[in-house]
Amino acid sequence: MASKRNMSTRNVWSMLPPLVLLLLLCIAFSSVVAKKSDVSELQIGVKYKPKSCNIQAHKGDRIKVHYRGSLTDGTVFDSSFERGDPIEFEIGSGQVIKGWDQGLLGMCVGEKRKLKIPSKLGYGAQGSPPKIPGGATLIFDTELVAVNGKGTSNDADIEL
Repeated sequence: MASKRNMSTRNVWSMLPPLVLLLLLCIAFSSVVAKKSDVSELQIGVKYKPKSCNIQAHKGDRIKVHYRGSLTDGTVFDSSFERGDPIEFEIGSGQVIKGWDQGLLGMCVGEKRKLKIPSKLGYGAQGSPPKIPGGATLIFDTELVAVNGKGTSNDADIEL
């Protein structure tokens, strides 16, 4: 009986190296899959566009934008929608992250866009602690509220 117990103990120990290797491969694969949601270039998705676009955002315009900022894991780090107070700034002047200065250009009042912003056009390697880690890809759901004080005209809209 003792030899049978030794035999089964040896079998368990002989299986350990392949199990450890399998575990390490799973961990490595999961980190690769998690990073797939990161982007290397700015991605702009138009989610909603007014039927007519009479007012567009151009470099140097003063714009008001509602936004919801999140990380690729879905964690929301800021939202003007929740506060009910859109941000106002001069587009293209460096008052906001580069991804916004680039991603909101040409946007129509009333338009909604989803911006996927790589770290290099966001907060870079340093991040913006404590909510935004270094190297983070940022996702913003945005809505252009006004350009130079002019808002929407309630035209028929197209949902994209």
